[in-house]
Amino acid sequence: MSFLQVTWYFLIGLFLLVYAILDGFDLGVGFWYLFSKRNRDRRLMRNAIGPVWDGNEVWLLTGGAAIFAAFPEVYATVFSGFYLALMLVIFALIFRAVSIEFRGKLDTPGWGNFWDATFGIGSILPALLFGVAVGNILRGLPLDSVGNFAGTFFTLLNPYALLIGLLGLAMFVTHGALYLVLRTNAELSAKAKRWAHRAWWLYLILFIIAALLTMTTRPQLLLNYNAVPVLWILPFLSLLVIILIGVFNRQGRAKPAFAASVLSIVGLMALCAAGLFPNMVPALGTPELSLTLVNASSSPLTLWTMLVIAVVGMPLVVIYTIWAYRTFGGKVELEEGY
Repeated sequence: MSFLQVTWYFLIGLFLLVYAILDGFDLGVGFWYLFSKRNRDRRLMRNAIGPVWDGNEVWLLTGGAAIFAAFPEVYATVFSGFYLALMLVIFALIFRAVSIEFRGKLDTPGWGNFWDATFGIGSILPALLFGVAVGNILRGLPLDSVGNFAGTFFTLLNPYALLIGLLGLAMFVTHGALYLVLRTNAELSAKAKRWAHRAWWLYLILFIIAALLTMTTRPQLLLNYNAVPVLWILPFLSLLVIILIGVFNRQGRAKPAFAASVLSIVGLMALCAAGLFPNMVPALGTPELSLTLVNASSSPLTLWTMLVIAVVGMPLVVIYTIWAYRTFGGKVELEEGY
């Protein structure tokens, strides 16, 4: 296992983490958008994410491209095995983007209702399926001797993966409600605070259930924790920050609550990364067939070239992301927004 392989393992994890934090609240807002009945509230929700949602998705594209270049075997196995699910995610994201742009083109009830439903469903479906994908990776995929996925679409719909999918959805829904608390006016902000409280309970309960189920049924994910006991601090810190979300939200402290939500996403991603390492795609029932950092990576030259590009290019992405959030920060209003 080389320095470059380990570096790209954590860089890809970082790209996906930033995507989960930034686009996570977009997906969460889309969930609440679908269940919000007032047109005024929906307009405020669109204004809240309008200037930043497309920039947030850059991190997903970056993560996918990095997997393709750094670990092509992983890309081939996962993207072929999850083909139907990924097509559903891609179409959902496309329709979500189109709905944001097209929603205001015509002022007719039928047109608005169609794009409102499209935006909501296009947000909920990826939020759920991303979690299902993570759940299947944690559980392990049925792989043949050359690393090809040996299951079907219905193989992916197992109870453990669906539980992780619901946990991911609850995480994004809570995150989105807290974002609305920060970004919207007093009336909608108060409503979003109540939404966040309800979603937080589900988030907390599902996290506890998933943690207990993982510890009792997925012993392979505990190997690194037992080998390096200090890693056991990760699940306890994750539980702590999830609890703090509810505490801060009840106290009306919007910024600390949102910060705790961000840290909870960091904690859950760290739990997954620590449990999987050095595996990229564990093989279900046959650990020797797993795709790892060693047997699935590109050549050292490719990894070095990518690292140089990342060192040069990623600061630019970070700079314009910070600029966008500073420029469009603050409470949104109907008269000023996107």
